[in-house]
Amino acid sequence: MKIKALFEKYREIIMYLIFGVLTTLVSIATYFVCTKLFLDANNAVQLQAANIIAWIVSVTFAYFTNKKHVFQSEGGVVKEMIKFYLSRLSTLLIDMGLMYLLVTLAGINDMISKIAVNIVVIVSNYVLSKFLVFKKEKKD
Repeated sequence: MKIKALFEKYREIIMYLIFGVLTTLVSIATYFVCTKLFLDANNAVQLQAANIIAWIVSVTFAYFTNKKHVFQSEGGVVKEMIKFYLSRLSTLLIDMGLMYLLVTLAGINDMISKIAVNIVVIVSNYVLSKFLVFKKEKKD
């Protein structure tokens, strides 16, 4: 019974982490399919196209799973989706900026930097989703 109580207490965070892992797998699988079936990873433009397609597919997957299973939102899809994409775009820019600062300017190992930056991005995505995208409307 303790496990069920712990799950209920931390359900939102647990579900966020589960669907975060699944979102990562969707991103990797989409990238893999793109580069194996119709885009050439050795071509810089096609590599970025595959990356962008994978980002769009994975963010779309993340939106619907976060809406239904994590935050259990009943808000309007279009408004939430726009906020979700904009928030994820902002954390993508944070990711790119921090990687530039840490790796290019500070000379820190790229893998160590990527792990640290991903922690910042994951926490930022959760906070933005909880308090901006899927925020619960206060009832009077």
